[in-house]
Amino acid sequence: MSQTAILDHLSQLYGDNRAPDLARAIAQRIAATRQTLSDSDQGDCWDQRDALLITYADSIQAPGEAPLATLHDFAASHLGDAFSMIHLLPFFPFSSDDGFSVIDYRQVRPDLGTWADVSALGEDYRLAFDLVINHCSREGLWVADYVADVAPYNGYFIEADPSENLSMVTRPRTTALLREVYTHRGVKHLWATFSHDQIDLNFANPLVLMEFVDILLGYVEQGARVIRLDAVAYLWKEIGTPCIHLPQTHGVVKLLRLILEAAAPGALLLTETNVPNAENRSYFGEGDEANLIYEFSLPPLLLHGLFTGSSRYLTEWMMSQQLDPPPPGCSVLNFTASHDGIGLRPLEGLVPPEEVALLLDGMRARGGFVASKSNPDGSKSPYELNISLFDAFRDPRLEHDPWHVPSFRLSQVLALSLRGIPAVYIHSLTATPNDPQGVERTGRTRSINRRQWDRGELERLLANPDSNTAHVFLGYRKILRLRRRHPAFHPDGPQELLLLGYHIFGVAREAPDGSERIICLFNFTPDLRSVSMDEPFWGSEPGTLWRDLIEDRPIPIERGSLQVAPYAALWLVPGD
Repeated sequence: MSQTAILDHLSQLYGDNRAPDLARAIAQRIAATRQTLSDSDQGDCWDQRDALLITYADSIQAPGEAPLATLHDFAASHLGDAFSMIHLLPFFPFSSDDGFSVIDYRQVRPDLGTWADVSALGEDYRLAFDLVINHCSREGLWVADYVADVAPYNGYFIEADPSENLSMVTRPRTTALLREVYTHRGVKHLWATFSHDQIDLNFANPLVLMEFVDILLGYVEQGARVIRLDAVAYLWKEIGTPCIHLPQTHGVVKLLRLILEAAAPGALLLTETNVPNAENRSYFGEGDEANLIYEFSLPPLLLHGLFTGSSRYLTEWMMSQQLDPPPPGCSVLNFTASHDGIGLRPLEGLVPPEEVALLLDGMRARGGFVASKSNPDGSKSPYELNISLFDAFRDPRLEHDPWHVPSFRLSQVLALSLRGIPAVYIHSLTATPNDPQGVERTGRTRSINRRQWDRGELERLLANPDSNTAHVFLGYRKILRLRRRHPAFHPDGPQELLLLGYHIFGVAREAPDGSERIICLFNFTPDLRSVSMDEPFWGSEPGTLWRDLIEDRPIPIERGSLQVAPYAALWLVPGD
């Protein structure tokens, strides 16, 4: 069945004449991959024990050690089973953008370690690799061969006439779309969606597709069990269209899903599409595209809610999500921060522009930066907030903000509580503050949230119980391990939004088999709040005693109401 479906998708993309030869070549490549995998590489996709750590290979460094080995040892020493998966951000030779301008897709950067180091990490954790599929480095051999007019690379990139009307093209940046390149055939202008060091690839050429099928399956053979399609929304270009989310782009995603399923059952496809909510969810298709998508609206909605003390827009968004759950076999990654900034396009249609503007002013006061994008009419608008999430919760007006750590902690526990799989950025785990020196050193505002820790310094902070790093890290690890033990947090378990006004955010989670139910409550304010025990969601007999799993203590009931402390995060179950 999969081979027939693969042939059908190839025919739609490249025509009936080319499709059979392409399908045969793909079948051979799938067979080669299957021979390298064992039966243990297959199995259930996910359960409540799963959580993903997002990190660069060199986010933690030690003198004289390969960073991949340092990361592995740190994970073994401090994380254990708190995480089941590690997303290694691009660890390939690169020229810019901290790895996302890939020079060689098939090699590990020598300064990071070797494929053997990657494999060793993969023995303890399921690994996610980036397939940087939209573009490659201007400094790579593919571009050099294009310049020299060497086949097949002279057909790998998208040439355009700068006199053509390209105003409809959706831009995530403010740089010019076309990059002038001097070649053996004269001056050419190549498509460059993100930067002039990142040259877009021409997926209308089936040889480019075949190149990336080989790379994708090569990653599977090297231990990847999640493949993240970076910037995939922009993959296919047609002048006269917005060049985002085109039917051919969705067709390529469906094709890669089929190939991955045939080659490595149990491996997952993750799309990265930092766009408004409905556009983002379109990459589920009808359950035949991405296995996983990021909940891109969650980080800015959660930050806005805690900044304003109101969960209004988060609640309204959650209500719409509840009515449109992921298709069977699909799920979401619930995250609050990543190596990129906090996307602002996912707030479109959810939060009024004037309230977004107030949030951004507040984040600038906390040391953040706001990046912009170009619009078709020539104007610019906010695209991304760059700030350490930990410092995003610090009130700069106070020398010692008593609510800094509690409000940050609430944001993290809330994301762990929702239907889906939690994904945690390493700098949220370590309570890393803004890194303005990194911005000054690189000239890139994203560097504010990409610090490279010296392991010795990090170990000293973890050993100091009074440090923010120890307080956040140890508490986070405890809650992750607690979450593993409760089937109510299964990614596919039912989720019921509790409508408690906008000061208290509530959600009830239930195990898929109905064996457990947990009430999750979050106080978005610095004030004591109460929740009436008459609320129907409690579903228990009058006089039932309740216990908070996180603090492992009974919760007092006063005058028929449960009191929720400022910025408290509670996981409640019946029990004394």
